[in-house]
Amino acid sequence: MNVGVLGGGQLGRMLALAGVPLGLRFRFLEPQQPSPVDGVGEVVRAEYDDVEAVRRFAKGLDVVTYEFENVPDSTARLLEELLRVHPSAAALRTAQDRLAEKQTFQSLGIPTPTFHPVDSRDGLMEAIGSVGLPAVLKTRRFGYDGKGQAVIDGPNAVEGAWKALGGTPLLLERFVPFSRELSILGARGRDGAIVFYPLVENEHRNGILHRTHAPAPLVSRALQDRAEGYLRSLMEKMNYVGVLALELFQHGDELLANEMAPRVHNSGHWTQDGALTSQFENHLRAVCGFALGACEPRGYAGMLNLVGRVPPAERVLAIPGARLHLYGKEARAGRKLGHVNAVGADPSSVRATLDRVEALLQP
Repeated sequence: MNVGVLGGGQLGRMLALAGVPLGLRFRFLEPQQPSPVDGVGEVVRAEYDDVEAVRRFAKGLDVVTYEFENVPDSTARLLEELLRVHPSAAALRTAQDRLAEKQTFQSLGIPTPTFHPVDSRDGLMEAIGSVGLPAVLKTRRFGYDGKGQAVIDGPNAVEGAWKALGGTPLLLERFVPFSRELSILGARGRDGAIVFYPLVENEHRNGILHRTHAPAPLVSRALQDRAEGYLRSLMEKMNYVGVLALELFQHGDELLANEMAPRVHNSGHWTQDGALTSQFENHLRAVCGFALGACEPRGYAGMLNLVGRVPPAERVLAIPGARLHLYGKEARAGRKLGHVNAVGADPSSVRATLDRVEALLQP
């Protein structure tokens, strides 16, 4: 089966590495050269809105999916006229716009922080009156890893936030004093079957995911069921096919939805070594129409992102239990270059392994 992937970053690379053993062949649409997918499949080097290149990319493929969501809606719709596209263009559109995303959550009864759309400087003041402070001003589109956001912690911060982000559609969201950040991933097949991974706990630094701990500690069955219910309702409403990630804030016993990602997700990288079926394999099983794999964890697992620099591979591999995954990207500040997974019989041993890896990153 021939699988097309829109995007050629590290998620595309890991999709291919999971799919080749299943007999799948890959083609990527990716404008940048070099890119992480070089060497793991055919690459059509073109912009995502190049209609001729998109048609050339689609020829001979059986299905198309995404490895990131900033794909022009027109491209997704064109591809749907030519072949199967999973997730659908409609699901992509919802996830691309924070306002549409929050309204979808709201329509399904999924709790969110209080929010208000912002289209002007006066509209920002109106939103502050509705939402209150402190709050976070966010671009409605193209925000990830902390980009496109500004915290407004008081009246003196309003002007700076507007200067930084004004001029594009925005959303103001009430700042939630959450106790921790969680995420849940699930996969839905073409036949409507759904499987879920356990809730995981995420630590961020400078807006970028730093570590993931799986399963998240102190999660009751009721909390897991609630998260699964939210994700299931989203998948069924959108007739979704593939892996979907839902980021959540835990506030007391309440789970508040932050945002969703219509693709494999950084907080699911631990599944490569710590689950019976990785998120990458399950995404491919779903979009290709195969049976979904079991999501149970292999004990406890953790993931450490390597951002900006990579320690010597030989030193990482000398640490028992450390599993190194590099993306083939040139190093620069703030760039995700790889990650390390660890699996163990208890959470403390997993943390200790990742602590040893992190120590290698210290100057």
